[in-house]
Amino acid sequence: MTGDQDVDLQVPLSPDDHSLPHSASGEPTEEQDLSAVAPRPTSARRWTPQRVVITPAALDEPHGARIVARVEALGIEVERLRGNRLTGVRGDTDRQTYARAKSTLAVVVSPPSRRKLQPIAPSADWRVDLAEGCPAHCQYCYLAGSLSGPPVTRVYADLDDILANLARYVGEGTVTSRSAARVEEGTTFEASCYSDPLALDHLTGSWQRAVEHFGAWEAPVQLRWTTKYDDVDRFLPLQHARRTRVRFSVNCLPVTRRWEGGTSSLEDRVAAVRKVAMAGYPVGLTIAPIMPLEGWPEHYGHLLDLVARAVEDVPDLDLTAELITHRFTAGSKEVLLGWYPRTTLEMDEERRAVKRGKFGTSKHVYPREVMLELRGWFEDQLAQRLPRCRVLYWT
Repeated sequence: MTGDQDVDLQVPLSPDDHSLPHSASGEPTEEQDLSAVAPRPTSARRWTPQRVVITPAALDEPHGARIVARVEALGIEVERLRGNRLTGVRGDTDRQTYARAKSTLAVVVSPPSRRKLQPIAPSADWRVDLAEGCPAHCQYCYLAGSLSGPPVTRVYADLDDILANLARYVGEGTVTSRSAARVEEGTTFEASCYSDPLALDHLTGSWQRAVEHFGAWEAPVQLRWTTKYDDVDRFLPLQHARRTRVRFSVNCLPVTRRWEGGTSSLEDRVAAVRKVAMAGYPVGLTIAPIMPLEGWPEHYGHLLDLVARAVEDVPDLDLTAELITHRFTAGSKEVLLGWYPRTTLEMDEERRAVKRGKFGTSKHVYPREVMLELRGWFEDQLAQRLPRCRVLYWT
């Protein structure tokens, strides 16, 4: 299999056009139609890729060799490629191609363009990618429509260079570095834009090394990442020096049970919040995507009560919340309905307002009165039920 049937592993999953902002900023990324290709959601467990490959350049990197040793110790064979092109991924149908790609892990060197970090407001000063790809199957996934080619998960072997590159960004940025409200966080680096750390770190160890790097870095800096998994035990003994904020993407039970396939349960995620907080990490809640479901105050009240009980006796608790409402674009709706044709997720344009972005994009968000009601409730209830929690932003 050659030519246009190959997958060029030098091409990243996410768009390399930096004029397109990341969706975490509240603006959508460019979409592509990958309809009718998603497998059914599965229960959460450590991901075991069916195929692991490594490029020659990645194998020359110290961290690439570490990943190979780690993966092979798990009994998974690592295929050494002769170049940067991967064959045998594209099938006879889009569904077959997607399934093959989704079960493949490629160890590669990051594109040179990734050395120029991009801002990622309102979350952090800078986005830094350690990998791209996620094995979860969330039916509202904001990344699903922005993939470039088959979604082979790529992990970066040049981790040492990626981390060394961060020093020149210290003191720069506008989200925390120069913000009176968040300046105590220092210069912040978001390391989970296009991946879920706990879905991949048992295979790579990349985020563990990043935590240790920031822990030893005597500077006003903070590493940030978010996850829908609970596999945190190996992070608990690390020397983090409180320079890594571990955030958990959480939602009310109807959302986690209906539309977050292949992730850890809400109860397990909340238990993990407690574990890392007791280990001294700053922690966070990424409550997203917030949806005004029937009975939503009771459902979200239950979520906040679960967290409140989990952290009530944590000493020196440093807890934040990021509040993100559900939104979609015409393109992402088409993709997600193709992936999940039987989904019950509400994506009715008639019930939404249109918000236009500065790059000519538009998205469907909740009407103003709904947004005001949701925001008012969350700000009031967080203050009551989690008084030690600091809300970073609402979008």
